[in-house]
Amino acid sequence: MLRDEFDFITKIKPKIAHQSSLKKGIGDDAAVFEGNSMFDELICMDTMVEGVHFTKETMAPFMIGYKALAVNISDIAAMGGVPTYYLVSIAIPNDWDEKELKEIYEGMKSLGDKYSVDLIGGDTVSSKQGLIITVTVCGKIEKESSLYRSNASPGDFVFLIGEVGGSAAGLELLLKHGLHYPFSNQEKKLIEAHQYPTPQIEAGQLLASSKQRISLNDISDGLASEANEIAEASNVTLNIDYDKIPRNSFIEPYSEEKQKQWILFGGEDYQLIGTIPKAFYSEINQTFNQNGIKFTIIGEVSSGDAEVYLINNYAKQILPKKGFNHFNKGE
Repeated sequence: MLRDEFDFITKIKPKIAHQSSLKKGIGDDAAVFEGNSMFDELICMDTMVEGVHFTKETMAPFMIGYKALAVNISDIAAMGGVPTYYLVSIAIPNDWDEKELKEIYEGMKSLGDKYSVDLIGGDTVSSKQGLIITVTVCGKIEKESSLYRSNASPGDFVFLIGEVGGSAAGLELLLKHGLHYPFSNQEKKLIEAHQYPTPQIEAGQLLASSKQRISLNDISDGLASEANEIAEASNVTLNIDYDKIPRNSFIEPYSEEKQKQWILFGGEDYQLIGTIPKAFYSEINQTFNQNGIKFTIIGEVSSGDAEVYLINNYAKQILPKKGFNHFNKGE
């Protein structure tokens, strides 16, 4: 249980700032940072709720903090931007102690330090049931360079950066066995994919710097859901070849049915799906190869209704806009 909000805020206040534009961080009524006419400002927010996005049986406090910031940084990556600042609002129930809460902030700090993102404010309140953590991340991108979901056009390639399926598989293992089970090395890799996602910041920035017409979305709710969002925003049809989707290699020993569920609907991989003009493929593929980033063409865009089709075993069917409900074990 947290007994002194103000003492706790003092303890989590950053000692140094990474961003030179920060003029006033934690300690006043609002944070102050300098603007810049060369950049557009980005801002996004996500909430994680105990019992919905995590439990103490699936994630330790440090992991919760790390992931709470990572999912927001991933949204900045999907715009092609650079993360700069973050704010944290946390609602705390009585069964969480100060040590656990500090570990949450330490998890965020570890990732914030990696990407030079500064904690500049937030709020702490009590909760009647379950921990709730809301993170807001600010970022920036060179003007007229943002990568919108609405940029897809007929004739484009559909691409995926990274691999999918690992996070959902890892969560299923955690829900079945708990955090402290003696997992195999292969299983640990899947669990790590769920607990410590890596935002594709570099990939997003490489795409934005190309100045090409690119649509982009991060895979939080599942590949099927995110692909449908691009189709809807651009009013086009996406045709995805299931066999071309790069999957986490550690899910391969599992049944094809499970793999398909994790790949298409599992979510929380925080990779990037998008579209590019075909004429730009060779150039961007070379750029990603040089930077050691996995870039895979998985389909094409065509004119038609705002839908996504999955091509699998010579059959073509609608890929519905849905994400897998991780915490409903009956599904």
